Amino acid sequence: MSAEPLEIYLEEQDVVRSLRQDVRVGLTAEPKWLPPKWFYDARGSELFEAITRLPEYYPTHAERAVLAEHAGDIAELTGAKTLIELGSGSSEKTRLLLDAFTRRGGLGTFVPLDVSVSALRQSTEEIAAEYPRLRVRGIVGDFTRQLDRLPTGGRRLVVFLGGTIGNLMPIERTEFLTAMRAALEAGDWLLIGTDLVKDPAVIVPAYDDAAGVTADFNRNVLRVINRELGADFDPEAFAHVAVWDPEHEWIEMRLRAERPMRVHVLDLDVEFAAGEELRTEISAKFRPEGIAAELTAAGFDPQAFWTDPDGLFGVTLARAD
Repeated sequence: MSAEPLEIYLEEQDVVRSLRQDVRVGLTAEPKWLPPKWFYDARGSELFEAITRLPEYYPTHAERAVLAEHAGDIAELTGAKTLIELGSGSSEKTRLLLDAFTRRGGLGTFVPLDVSVSALRQSTEEIAAEYPRLRVRGIVGDFTRQLDRLPTGGRRLVVFLGGTIGNLMPIERTEFLTAMRAALEAGDWLLIGTDLVKDPAVIVPAYDDAAGVTADFNRNVLRVINRELGADFDPEAFAHVAVWDPEHEWIEMRLRAERPMRVHVLDLDVEFAAGEELRTEISAKFRPEGIAAELTAAGFDPQAFWTDPDGLFGVTLARAD
């Protein structure tokens, strides 16, 4: 069975409009910031895939270990008829779940949601070929804005992997989980991956690898802005910085201006002092009791929590009350 035509709820003009707004707000703020979603053009996506294969980057292999061990449990506990993946990308780890549901039987539809048309088209065709009895229905959308576009009916399992929820500020996490619960019916399920609090000596190298791949990925946001908005950033004039914030228990990625400069973007002339930093990402780390409390406050009932053998990464299964 071939994948169904993509359902597109995020047009190119919507993306550019959102980028313009984020750049205007973020670069006029004090301190300056940009949201991490703008890393991910085609080059950025390739760089991130390379990051996941680095020896320092533990989250991907740790989460994969959890799913490999417990995918069968997830299939049995949820009995889902529809599996929905937010921010699906290549859906590589999700195949562990699809395999488990295939062995169990009963899953009829897989719905990956992602902002990238090209990535989604490729992944849906591959999955449709690998799982010919599965209906594959790709949705082009932003999981922070288009949860109302998720298919209804049947018992649903929404998966949100990779620790991506950690890229949201605390108020944004609250808003997302509340909207997620509103999009589900009682008895539906949410599976969410969270990187766990641990020794910063383990965390920081995952965001500042020896080969410099993460540094290149970080600077890619400036290349995206140059291309899409006609800006004149010099990406090589910015140093990659990764800093652990013990108060908030998150890591921040920043770009540090190595010299004074003036950047023209949109109708703005943005000044950078030598040493000034532009925050490009936070990646919050969680404690099991913390993510359980956030889910409960949003109207979910946490049912299971699993971690890899080294206790690096956690996966929580929660049911909508």
